[in-house]
Formats: sequence, C-alpha cells, structure tokens
Amino acid sequence: MSVRVPVTPIDVSEISGYDHETDVLIIGYGCAGAAAALEACAAGADVVLLERQSGGGGSSALSGGEIYLGGGTPIQEACGFTDTAEDMEKFLLAALGPDADQEKVGLYSRESVAHFQWLVDHGVPFKPSLWDSPTWVPPTDDGLMWMGENAYPFSEIATPAPRGHRVTSDGFGGKVLMAALSEAVAESSVAVHADTSALRLILDEDRVVGVVARHFGETVTYHARRGVVITTGGFADNKEMLAQHAPQLVGLGVNSDGGDDGRGIVMAQAVGASVKHMSAGQVGISLVPGMMVRGMIVDRVGRRFINEDVYPGLVGQAALFGHRLEVWVILDEQAYEEVPVDERWGVQPHFVAETLEELEREIGMPEGALQTTVGEYNRFAERGEDPYFHKSERWLRPLQSPFAAIDVRRGMAPPEYGDGGTGAGGAEVFTIGGLRTTVDGVVLDLDGEPIPGLFAAGRATSGLHSWGYISGTSLGDGTFFGRRAGSAAALND
Repeated sequence: MSVRVPVTPIDVSEISGYDHETDVLIIGYGCAGAAAALEACAAGADVVLLERQSGGGGSSALSGGEIYLGGGTPIQEACGFTDTAEDMEKFLLAALGPDADQEKVGLYSRESVAHFQWLVDHGVPFKPSLWDSPTWVPPTDDGLMWMGENAYPFSEIATPAPRGHRVTSDGFGGKVLMAALSEAVAESSVAVHADTSALRLILDEDRVVGVVARHFGETVTYHARRGVVITTGGFADNKEMLAQHAPQLVGLGVNSDGGDDGRGIVMAQAVGASVKHMSAGQVGISLVPGMMVRGMIVDRVGRRFINEDVYPGLVGQAALFGHRLEVWVILDEQAYEEVPVDERWGVQPHFVAETLEELEREIGMPEGALQTTVGEYNRFAERGEDPYFHKSERWLRPLQSPFAAIDVRRGMAPPEYGDGGTGAGGAEVFTIGGLRTTVDGVVLDLDGEPIPGLFAAGRATSGLHSWGYISGTSLGDGTFFGRRAGSAAALND
C-alpha cells in the first residue's frame, strides 16, 4: 500500500455510523501489537487488533529472536552472571547512540527482569545456556549471548554482562516468539480482524476516536472509545520516505516482511504527530563476525576504523554511514579455519594472496596501505595489545601469510536479516526512528503535548534508540512499550 493513498484524518461528522465498536483499537499485529493487545485486554478493555495480512507475525516473526534483557534475569543467573539495572542502563545509553531516550532506557532497564517474567508467563521459552563468541545468530539454541557489552569502550562504561536473550528455537527465534504471543492472543478475548488495512484516523475535534480501514475492497469504520494504538512498524519498504528522511539507506536490501511502508507514521503525522530520529537505521552487512574478530576490518585505503569485537550491527552502521560500505575483512588462513563451518554461512574470501602487497593490488588499495596497517596490528598483537582500537586480547594474534580479503558489498546478507536473502549492496537495513512518544506510548504533537486518544509502540516510534542499535532492542522495545501503550490506552478516559 502506498502512502499516496490519502492519509488526512476524517472528521467524525462525516461518519454516519460505525461498522465496529471497541474500547481499544490496535493497528498492526507484530510483537508490539500483540503485547499491546494482551495488556489492554488484561486491563479489562474490549480490544480489536487490525492486521492487513492474513495473520499476525509481521517483521517480528522473521527476526533472529533476540530480546535485550538484563538486570539479573534467571537466565543470566543460571549462566553464572550477576547484573544490575544500573549497568544495563549505562551500556544502553552508550551503545544506542547520542540522544538515546534516557527516560525510556532507564525504565526499560529497571523493569527488565519483570518483563522477562511477563514473556515467560506468556509462553516465550528461553534456554539457560551461553553462546560465547561473536555472531549475528548462534547456530545453536543457546539462550544467552553477548551483544558487545564486553568490548571497548562499553566494558569501561559499565560492568559487562551478556544480555542478549534468545528465544529457544531451531533457527530463527522470531517465529517462536510470535507463535507464543499469538497463542496468548487467541486464548484471550481480543478480536483479530485480519486482511484489514488502516487508511485514515477519525477525529472528534482534537481527539482520535477511530479508524477508516479497507477489508477486501470494502470500506469499514472502527470506533475506539478509549484509544487507537499504532504498531505498524517502520518505513524501510517505502522508497519515498527513505529518500526524504534516510537517504543513506536507499538502494539497500530491507529487513522486513515487505510491509514496513510507514503508513502508521504518516497517519499520525496527519493529525499533528511529531517524529524523531527519522534518519536512523540499523545496518546488517554481509560479514561473518567470527572471521572479522579474528582478523580486522578496513576501509578502502586499508585503515581500521573500529574494534572488531563490538556488536556487529555497530560495525555495519560505521561501515555504511562512515565508509559507504567500501570496507573489507582482512584475515589469514588460520583465522578462516578457526571459524566452525556452520558459522561461516557459505562466505568465501573474494581475494587470496601470499603477500599483503599482492592483496593490495587485487583489492585496488594504495601501495603500502595494508602492509602498514597489518604491520602495526601484528607488532602490538605479539604483546596481546591493541592501542588503536582496544580489541580484546582474546582475539589478538599476528596475521600471517597467506592472506585473504572479503568484500562486504558482495555475497549473502547476515541470516538474522529478513529471510537470509541477498541484500542489495551486501547489506540489509531497517529504520529505527519514528513517532515521538512518552514511556506510556502516548503520541506527542509538535508542541510536545499529547494527542488525545492516540498511542504507538514498536518500530513505528522512536523508542530506546537514537542512532545506535543492539540486537534485541527492537523486540524488547516493541514488547515492553507495546505493553505500556496497550495498558495506557485501556485506562484512557
């Protein structure tokens, strides 16, 4: 559906009657919508959940299934880690970029253990075991993983603890998460109206009171007595919106179910909603973290630009926004062979050479570029040091001939992203900016005032993030603030 379909709100005076009446109307059946529906229902409200596809799931169901949780969850404790909400908050504020939402991050961190229990109570499974090396998605069903908390500079900002809680699954966990939440929705009194696309909001003076939608070509109207909750996802599938707000993401592959067209965002903008961080995006590039961490990643003139043991999504952002994806993973034969076959995802070096001088020529780098970089790297690696970027001593050793290079613009995108298909330009992206909301999901206008009757959560909003991103902070953000938005809407007068 294109945003060129009118999004201007309809005045209630133009509505002769409603086809459906409810207390809370939720638009979009991904993880945020499911969580909002469950909490609104638990608060005693009548709830209708709209979904334009034939069933729930959305982009959430295609994700790796990591949920960022901490502060001392049972999974952390079972794996031998102690953690605090304070350390979780410090890490997230540093990792999620400048102007990360301090109020949301603080609340999310303090209530993380309780949110973990809510997920478990709704059937979401987690295994008490740790995956202990860098990856996008573990090839096992381990339930806990590092998200760069133990990498510089974050290890000096907050006491490290692994907080990537992965839904137990054979393969991607997103489908298991959504299956559990969908089962809980089915067992509740929530009415799910599938194959129904929201088109325009209905206004009674300045209050949002409903939605005009389309169901198999017919126009249907919904009256929401207490509130409308937008959980429609981001806008990475809308080329016009990307060009307007996030042009650096244009032309890349998209991590979504194909329906992240931003319509929920523009519907809210049409009633005066404010947006935030619309240029921000997450970038998954076609590299194997296990290879990168054992070697190095360099730009087009052979310079390292980040420590390779950080969360690989931060590497992707640095590669796109700082280097236009013109980056290469440099490694040697030992580094390649040390990566287990099931973690290589079929990635093969694009260039192999006996000497760095030959590798420079094959890649097209300036003469001496790699020789200088690898020479300095090896000089300090012999002492277990990395004074340039402070990569952990665990991954440091001198690189030796033969050498290889992997061009991240070629090959498969990381399997966490979408269905693992090839991303254009060797990357797949999604947007992380959106509607400006309170911690209770209330949508704010351009003056920072609440828009009566309108709530939102998930990737349709600017949640925890500004420009940084850590895996698990989409599903975590969506379910946690989806719950709060659903509850707030249910209790709205």
